Amino acid sequence: MAEKNVIRALMVQTPSLPGNLGRVASAIGMMGGDIGEIETVQVGPTWTMRNIIVSCDSETHLQEVLETVRNLEGVILHAVSDDVLQAHEGGKIHMTSRLDIHSISDLRRVYTPGVAEVCREIEKDPEKARIYTSIGNSVAIVTDGTAILGLGDIGSVAGMPVMEGKAALFDRFVGISGIPILLNTKDPDEIVRTVKNIASGFGGILLEDIGSPHCFEVEERLKNELDIPVMHDDQHGTAVVTLAAVISACRSAGVDLKDASVGQIGLGAAGLAICRMCMAYGVSDVVGVDLSEDAKARLAQYGGAPVDSLPELMERCDIVIATTGVPGLIKKEWIRKGQVILSLSNPKPEIEPEEALAAGAAYAADGRSVNNVLGFPGIFRGVLNARSTEITPQMLTAAAEAIAACTKPGYLVPNPLNARVHQVVAEAVETVAHS
Repeated sequence: MAEKNVIRALMVQTPSLPGNLGRVASAIGMMGGDIGEIETVQVGPTWTMRNIIVSCDSETHLQEVLETVRNLEGVILHAVSDDVLQAHEGGKIHMTSRLDIHSISDLRRVYTPGVAEVCREIEKDPEKARIYTSIGNSVAIVTDGTAILGLGDIGSVAGMPVMEGKAALFDRFVGISGIPILLNTKDPDEIVRTVKNIASGFGGILLEDIGSPHCFEVEERLKNELDIPVMHDDQHGTAVVTLAAVISACRSAGVDLKDASVGQIGLGAAGLAICRMCMAYGVSDVVGVDLSEDAKARLAQYGGAPVDSLPELMERCDIVIATTGVPGLIKKEWIRKGQVILSLSNPKPEIEPEEALAAGAAYAADGRSVNNVLGFPGIFRGVLNARSTEITPQMLTAAAEAIAACTKPGYLVPNPLNARVHQVVAEAVETVAHS
């Protein structure tokens, strides 16, 4: 489900006649470009200027789209800007004070000498740190940079924009302070040791973009050795949102998920976690396929059924989920009538939804709307509110059900910008944590 898109803002002038914006949009779409926001910038006597956000697969693809727009009669492409890079200038986050400091009295209260009294209170009862400091509302976002998006092992510093993005989403949706922690090591022992040494300053640990297979060891060890909640988002955050999507898809297709056979194509960090989530939800027949024998062995260890080939999985399963990053991997002749097909890799799915539906699928979708932001903010808000020491499968299942409950009929998942969704997820997780 990794994204490799090139995103640009196109400043386009069109004649002020009906249909001209449609011509531009159609030209971009025919070339395979994906249109985001469209903003009217200026209206002249005979023309309209718009800023159009366009996503493409590569720089080469972008140039093809731009050339097509330039060749439209009466349309002028004034500028192409990289709004993404501009938005990242100076970083996306910074630490601010919650208190105003305008006087000597303010200074004495928040710093010396008044702060010493607070330190003594925490020394006598360390649990009071959750009351008198930000620890109880802070999550460390930890990466070693080995699996950044679909870019692979590019190092933790290059992955910092992703960590800042997570921190910004934490703050925006649930008021949590997310603190990026960049590790200059890939050694599981050193990662675990480092995180354990800094864990006392945080209420939870979110592991991010740590590659397979060492991500499994790192997460399991930290969960066992720390008394605060730990979650690897690429595993369980992805799995939660995917399960929510599967629940919604089955509802649309009239399929009973718990009685169905679910097939997972790709058993990396996300794929294996999706299998485990489905089993935790109550699906009895979970099947998986992968080129790696070790990955298939891990699935069997957790109670799933590995198979040897894609055609075998497609023939057996009612619901098929694919997270391989390989466009066109699923052949239309493999699809059985009535199947649910979720080909979730971005930007190009394993099979286009339209092709799957034409081949007989009851429901098909790609992964453009399946975004982890629907899960991790509310999950951590819930466990921090409950002061839970762990994140359990039951909490994750409750989060997935909450997301699905917020999804409108016919949709795969709700809008991630809907603040109500994050609140509902947090409440569901906190309820389970208290039970």
